[in-house]
Amino acid sequence: MKLIKYATAALVIFTILLTIVFFIWWAFKDKFVFNGEPFDQVKWIQLATSTKNECKRGDMAYDLQQNILSKGVQREAVTALLGRPAFEEKNSIEYDLGKCMHVYHGLLIFFDENNRLINSRISSH
Repeated sequence: MKLIKYATAALVIFTILLTIVFFIWWAFKDKFVFNGEPFDQVKWIQLATSTKNECKRGDMAYDLQQNILSKGVQREAVTALLGRPAFEEKNSIEYDLGKCMHVYHGLLIFFDENNRLINSRISSH
């Protein structure tokens, strides 16, 4: 009976620790997965049609999102910098990042009614 209590307590502690580790990883995964190199406009454009690397633009996405794309930038300036998006709607555009961590990802960029950047995020499909 004592062994069952200890095993149960150990399982509960293990589950709690595993949950904490998972949520810490989830909160910082964009920084760890998509922060391999600084943004390079020429390389970004060249990798748009590349099939050599699965996570073709993923390494530059975090730097681009955190350091290059500022709130308030005009939509035309974003498309001049990044080229033609893979997907376009009235208030958002998306650039393909490739298959990173066994899942396809994209950089979603959102604009307000005046076509000014309001937010960007890395999404998975």
